[in-house]
Amino acid sequence: MSGMLVHEWLSRIGGSENVFEVLSEIFPDAERFCLWNESDGRFTGVGETVLARTPLRASKALSLPLMPLAWRMLPERDVDWVLCSSHLFAHHALFRGPAKDAPKLVYTYTPARYVWVPELDGRGEGVLARTVSAALKPLDRRRAQEPLSIAADSRFVAERIARVWDRDATVIYPPVPVGDFAGEPDLTGPEQDLVESLPADYLLGFSRFVPYKRLDAAIEAGIAADAPVVLAGAGPDEPRLRELAKRHPGGVTFVIQPSFAVLRELYRRARLVVFAPIEDFGIVPVEAMASGTPVLANAVGGGSETVIDGVTGAHVHEWTRSELRNAVDRASSASGDACIARAADFDTSHFTEQITAWVESQTR
Repeated sequence: MSGMLVHEWLSRIGGSENVFEVLSEIFPDAERFCLWNESDGRFTGVGETVLARTPLRASKALSLPLMPLAWRMLPERDVDWVLCSSHLFAHHALFRGPAKDAPKLVYTYTPARYVWVPELDGRGEGVLARTVSAALKPLDRRRAQEPLSIAADSRFVAERIARVWDRDATVIYPPVPVGDFAGEPDLTGPEQDLVESLPADYLLGFSRFVPYKRLDAAIEAGIAADAPVVLAGAGPDEPRLRELAKRHPGGVTFVIQPSFAVLRELYRRARLVVFAPIEDFGIVPVEAMASGTPVLANAVGGGSETVIDGVTGAHVHEWTRSELRNAVDRASSASGDACIARAADFDTSHFTEQITAWVESQTR
């Protein structure tokens, strides 16, 4: 049976792009389509919507109101099924020709966060964004009734789908290459010097340096536990984080844009990883556990599903210093073997098996 894989815009890096790459490997004969392709050669042979031929491709914000229309102007195709990889409006996709009546399946990272849950995504909090969102909600809910079946990347997202789209969803966790975090270190000389210079028994926060990633919580956890902190990543929130680090004098080390080899060592050497944001899934906790390191995870969101409280880390309900102190103590006693075993539950092989079975069950 021939198929079509659909995605939002394609960038060089990104969590949803990683999933789309795996989907492309699972279904190598499927055609592929996206809004526009700016992956710098990572993805080739992918069709693009009419927006790709306009200056709007340079601005997601300006093109957002036109995306639903672009997804309804797709060319004629003859395929037996369509699988949409959607975190915004890709599930609106409608091809002409025989593909118009083909079963449509949707793998959903989330209904558009800045449309449906702007409190979790600052991009949806402006007056203009809220006005556009109000207009798009009825259309988005109506389009969400078209798919034959929907899969969500976590129970947290499945609950959101039920609430905002009034649809049930199968939970299929996204693929994580957990094996990449095993094995011996492979560092260059300067990289080895860097990791050797870090304090012992540190708490690690890793992500893009943007406010909603809540890296300030790693600093607070370090203060609460009287432990050194390492913040790894890069982004516009760096000046604010450096100012906050002054609350923990001499206790916070920044590692800017670590290579993958350095990141593996940061995970492996950490006492624990602090993961405070409310994420739809959140890959960082799984990567940490794959490295044998326990995680302090927000009790709300995807991290609470991957991290087992009291076994591979601790769930934090209130990010107060007293609760953080207790959570650090509980998480620190977690077994490295238990963490690695838990991470294996999210390996790419499980995703491949589950997504293949789901597609086959819906299209046979």
